[in-house]
Amino acid sequence: MIAPALYPLNASLPAPVPSQELRDRLATRRSAAAQALTAPGPTEAELDQILTLAARTPDHGKLFPWRFVVLGPVTRAEIAEKLAALAENLDKPAKAQAVLAKLTAAPVTVLVVSAPVPDAKPIWEQQLSAGAVCMNLEHAAGAFGYSSSWITDWYSYDPQAVALFGLTEGETVAGFIHIGTLNEPALERPRPDMAAKVTRLP
Repeated sequence: MIAPALYPLNASLPAPVPSQELRDRLATRRSAAAQALTAPGPTEAELDQILTLAARTPDHGKLFPWRFVVLGPVTRAEIAEKLAALAENLDKPAKAQAVLAKLTAAPVTVLVVSAPVPDAKPIWEQQLSAGAVCMNLEHAAGAFGYSSSWITDWYSYDPQAVALFGLTEGETVAGFIHIGTLNEPALERPRPDMAAKVTRLP
């Protein structure tokens, strides 16, 4: 059962307050290697709360143009076996099969599906909303003390592969969010030169 909303409709929400803890979390946010994620993962109750928090994203005019699919270990193993067979027909089958370990390693995997509403807002902007959900899902998992990895890989784009995950016409994979625990600390990686990425206009 998914956790209820934290506040009733039209309730006054608390104003943002300075939080050094949140700044520290954002400053050290780091994607984990999907293959390195092990148990423990979120409990069912924790995952319900994580999904509820993830859904608090810019949703483009209340369209909510995305949905979640929680993939259990049995389902992932079965799909990975079918994907391995599909990989035989790709240019580099061994490499395509090797990345399937990312799909089966973590204790918990949430597929975020971009499900744009036709003839509403621009599709690209609705897809951005699905991307925001993926990022918020990672932040929510981190708030419960778990590491996570946002992955796509070839099976996110192959039509036969996508069909195995139950996507319908017009839907696309926004990301597989793998959640679990790292046995060793994540290492810092290169970050952008902010002076080259920020433009300030008068």
